[in-house]
Amino acid sequence: MKSLLFAALALSGAAAIAKPLSLPEIPAGQRQVVNYVCADGAKLKVKYYNAKNGQSFAVLPIAGKTLLLSNVVSGSGAKYAAEQYSWWTKGPEGTLRDEIADKVLLGDCKESRR
Repeated sequence: MKSLLFAALALSGAAAIAKPLSLPEIPAGQRQVVNYVCADGAKLKVKYYNAKNGQSFAVLPIAGKTLLLSNVVSGSGAKYAAEQYSWWTKGPEGTLRDEIADKVLLGDCKESRR
């Protein structure tokens, strides 16, 4: 089974330009794909990965590129972060923010069954 790290790098295109990493493989665990429809009508597909070692990740398109966000501490719900972006979910709802600009990029996103 491919490691979660290798799969994430391949998704982002970074594997083509990055030097090989000497990190131990992160054994993949559960994967879930969730589709969201946001307040402005935007559709967002988020892939969630829960590694066997307890780490959690979200892969989603932001600003024209696919990013791997890592789970970080949150007062409630689940929060993922990478670069200046955060994806926060609570139940079936989510919000994508640019933390540097202090701006909501996609708000009031709700899980879609379609």
